[in-house]
Amino acid sequence: MKLSMTLGYTGDPTQTAEEARQLEAAGVDMAWVAELYSFDAVSILGFLAAKTERMELASGILPLYGRTPALTASTAAGLDAVSGGRFVLGLGASGPQVIEGWHGVPYDRPLQRTRELIDICRIVWRRERLSYDGKAYKLPLPEDQGTGLGKPLKLINHPVRENIPIYIASLGPKNVAMTAELADGWLPVFFHPEKSGDVWGEDLAAGKAKRDESLGELEIVAGGMVAITDDEAEATRIRDFARGMTALYVGGMGSRDKNFYNNVFRRYGYEEEAARIQDLYLDGKKEEAAAAVPADFLRDTALVGDEGFVRERIQAYRDAGVTRLSITPVGENKIELVEKVRSWIDG
Repeated sequence: MKLSMTLGYTGDPTQTAEEARQLEAAGVDMAWVAELYSFDAVSILGFLAAKTERMELASGILPLYGRTPALTASTAAGLDAVSGGRFVLGLGASGPQVIEGWHGVPYDRPLQRTRELIDICRIVWRRERLSYDGKAYKLPLPEDQGTGLGKPLKLINHPVRENIPIYIASLGPKNVAMTAELADGWLPVFFHPEKSGDVWGEDLAAGKAKRDESLGELEIVAGGMVAITDDEAEATRIRDFARGMTALYVGGMGSRDKNFYNNVFRRYGYEEEAARIQDLYLDGKKEEAAAAVPADFLRDTALVGDEGFVRERIQAYRDAGVTRLSITPVGENKIELVEKVRSWIDG
């Protein structure tokens, strides 16, 4: 098991780079940079590549609608070059609010687009001429859709690697199966170690049955907040930090009849709670929605408690198939906490 963390994406990039250097020294193997309707992740990742030496640097995630497939591929190859072969391309469909609101493009065929984007990236990295006749993407552009002057081109530069790892953020059954079939890694959200198998086990198995052996084993990235305390009241207070974000996604990230995160919550067995959180959030009662998030879900998806409990939760994630534990340390000395978790993983 390796250790990963998501870095801040709204603060001073210089401070982010200093944090990355400290985390790298403390034993973090992989750092993620998000891209929402914020600064682009690529600029920050390029800066971090110059400031770090060992850790993998990953986009977590680039929304697949925000760039053309060829630009996504060449961007990944560029980041892999400036980092000396340390880049991981994290991709995801995001959601219609961001894609249609921020990017101004239709949120259509996310599953098909993801599958074809993976194909196109690997064609580009192999420096083959880019000719692709997909359902979502056709390259070069057909004559009836443009000038008819497009040519099949290949990447000018020679990539550091032609097999840059691709990790996909996916939740739905078909998307998870496709991830297990085609991607190098999977980025689930709200991952519950004890319940994940019931929700995604069959989907993962179906995808892995079609998986090319050359891809190796599917990496799984999941985890949560980490804090060490013998005070259960303090542990509960820390776990409660996740209430607002959980309510945002389960209750407000989508419409009443189309919310991927709400669906996952329901599949975990929290059907009544998922409905209540959504109703409250969409009615503008955000604090009440946060209060409705089940305490047992917060307990089981965090690594917060005494040392024995935290070590048990690390093992639970390992037993659930997680290969890269993603943590958010909470406390006065975050670096010391990271080092402690690193020692437990290694031990």
